[in-house]
Amino acid sequence: QVQLVESGGGLVQAGDSLRLSCAASGRTFDDYAMGWFRQGPGKDREFVAAITSSGGSTSYGESVKGRFTISRDNAQKTVYLQMNSLKIEDTAVYYCARSRSLDYIGNILTLYSYWGQGTQVTVSS
Repeated sequence: QVQLVESGGGLVQAGDSLRLSCAASGRTFDDYAMGWFRQGPGKDREFVAAITSSGGSTSYGESVKGRFTISRDNAQKTVYLQMNSLKIEDTAVYYCARSRSLDYIGNILTLYSYWGQGTQVTVSS
């Protein structure tokens, strides 16, 4: 059974930074790519970032490129999302997800097989 638990969300001001964490259970964490998605109020779930199983390759959504950084620690079974220069439009529930393969880091939701419960990030002016 795979469980993903996000943490680190909160209320911040525009321009601030925040780091999200996603802790995974199970023995095969380093066999799979991992991703972050978000869903703002009244919006569809949106791809944010993903990282291959080894951490050697990453991908980002256009709206967060240059501001967010995804990383992972396979020994700790944790994936991180460092968010800098936060904007009001970054307000959303952020979800961690496990890819179906070790190297798929695209934006297709159905190619991610396990999801966390989400953590709220609210950016105020």
